[in-house]
Order: sequence, then C-alpha cells, then structure tokens
Amino acid sequence: MHTLKLGIIGTGNIAPAYIHGCAPFDVIEIVACADILEDRAQAFAAEHDIAAYSVDDLLAREDIDIVINLTIPAAHAEISLSIIAAGKHVYSEKPLAINRADGANVIQAAAAADLRIGCAPDTFLGGGLQTARKAIDDGVIGAPVAATAFFMAHGPEAWHPNPGIFYQKGAGPLFDMGPYYLTALVNLMGPVARVAASAQMTFAERVATSEALMGQRLPVEVNTHLAGTLEFESGAIASVITSFDVWGHHLPWIEIHGEDGSLSVPDPNNFDGVVRALQGGSRDWADVSKAHSTSIGRGAGVADMAYAIQSGRPHRASGDLAFHVLDIMLSLEEAAAQGRRIEIGSTVDQPAALPAGLADGELDV
Repeated sequence: MHTLKLGIIGTGNIAPAYIHGCAPFDVIEIVACADILEDRAQAFAAEHDIAAYSVDDLLAREDIDIVINLTIPAAHAEISLSIIAAGKHVYSEKPLAINRADGANVIQAAAAADLRIGCAPDTFLGGGLQTARKAIDDGVIGAPVAATAFFMAHGPEAWHPNPGIFYQKGAGPLFDMGPYYLTALVNLMGPVARVAASAQMTFAERVATSEALMGQRLPVEVNTHLAGTLEFESGAIASVITSFDVWGHHLPWIEIHGEDGSLSVPDPNNFDGVVRALQGGSRDWADVSKAHSTSIGRGAGVADMAYAIQSGRPHRASGDLAFHVLDIMLSLEEAAAQGRRIEIGSTVDQPAALPAGLADGELDV
C-alpha cells in the first residue's frame, strides 16, 4: 500500500481533529488545506505545517488523491460535487447533504466518475463500538430485539465559537448529533425499514452565553426536540431521542436488548468507552473485554477508505451508509410533521466489522 495525499476544504472547529486523527495512519497524509476565509486557511496551514491554497487551486493539484470536506452542512453537497468533478475521492463531514436529492446526486456523481465517497461519522470504527459489534456478532445477548438511544443536552450556545449554525437548516440535534447514534445503530443492528416520530421547535430563538458571544440572539429554524421510533429490517425496534432542550438526565447513550441479554454501549460520539453486558437470568452487569484498539480518532474512516481504494474492498464509512442515515433523519422529520409512519426508501449493507486484535494505527487491507 502506498500513501495517498489528502487536502482539507474548511478549516473550522473540527479540522484539527482530522489533522490529529489521520496522523497515525501511514496510508494517508494531509498535505494541504483551503478555506473560503483565506487568512484562516493560512493560519491553519502554518500551525500544522501544511500548504494553504484557494479552493480552486487545491482542487487543481494533481498529487492530491482525497479531499476532506469540512464545510458547513448546507455546503456539503455542492463542495463534494466540485471535488468529484476535479477527479478526486471525497470524504465529507456529516451529514452527507441536507436533502435526499443532493445526497443522491453526490452518490451518483461519484459512481459515474469511479470515485469513492466517504462520510462521517467514523466513531463506529473505534474500540468501544467495535467491541459492542463483536459482542452482538458473537451472540453474547442473542439476536437484538430492541434498543434505546438518547442524545439530550441544552445546545452548544454556552461554548461553541459559532453556535448559530446549529439552529439553521441542516443542523439541530437530529442532524448534528443524530448521525453518531443512527450510524452506530445501523452498524450494530442493520438497516432501518420505517420510522415514526414527534418533534417540536421549543424556542423561537436561543441566547449565546459564552464569554465571546454573551447575549447574542440565535434564530431557530429547526426542531430542537425529536422523539422517534425506528423499525429495523430485522424486526427490532429502537426508541430514539435527540434534543437541545434538556438541562440534564440520567439516561444511557445506547442500549441494545437481545433475546438472551442486554448490552450497554458507550457514547457514539467517542471512539473509546466501556461495553457492559447483562445476560439473561443475571442481575449483574459485567464489562466486556475490549477487542479493538482505542487509539484512533477522526480520520479512521478516511484511512479505511484509502485502504479500500487500493485493495478494491468496500469501505465502511461509505456514502451509501451516510445516505441511509440521511434518509432516516429526513423520514423522522417527515413522520413528525405528517403524523404517520414513514417507509424508508433506501437500504444499506451492514458495514463489515473490523477484525479483532488490530494494532494502534492499523486497519485491515
């Protein structure tokens, strides 16, 4: 395997995580960045010892194989299409797009150009969620029959440098944090067949409380609390809540309940975490032995795609998986608005589990 060279478009809050997360993998190397704010790109490049370009000049570089799209959600599809048009593989931050038509266009354009499209989140490749996947595959709790998943907080206005984007179209708790939970559930339980939901926009505006933005009013364009039900193709049922309206709670991140026991799954926004199992007839939860490395971060999905490009195998954090998650999120919003169950029009193969025992910074070829 040779090293594929990477560029980044968008040098905002998440970009440093990709610099650090890609570094352990010899199969990829970030060499360049671009941003609509050229001064920001220059500062980012200097900090991380890479080159800064305009977006057009970065796309024109013949030595860049993959471009990581870290723009705002509303721009994801447009930028991804421009990357594909430049003849490069693309790995996008979540969501893939903010509507089905744009998401489908990205998938189709990549297929027509014989290029790969990958998409965050890749946290399901971390040691926590892969250990949970192995436990389910090994039959520790039997076939899954039910699940719960909860993301509940009170929004990012107290800490984020640009919290207003989280209340614009393409964001909100469902589109911002939902991909972590829904991708984890699809990885653990397979594709979703239909959904139902209730939702509300609780406050017409929010007020920033960080020191830098204290008092700034943030208009709200999206639902800030959604409670949904997912029916999986397997027949299992999951209850899901995503909310920016909750001050605190004691609910788990994710639990999977099977025919023979239950599994406590760690935070799907992280790569690490303890998996615990309770088997039928017992009152005691027990830690599940970790089967996978925990020393990876954002960038594992890019590395997995780089291996896959060269070996020809499917990559795990794929465009098809991201489109299915996008379809689920849009269907939840539609189910809430229409007051009825919605059939999911897409499906996807459950991503292949990582082999157990991989070393740090290593993925399967």
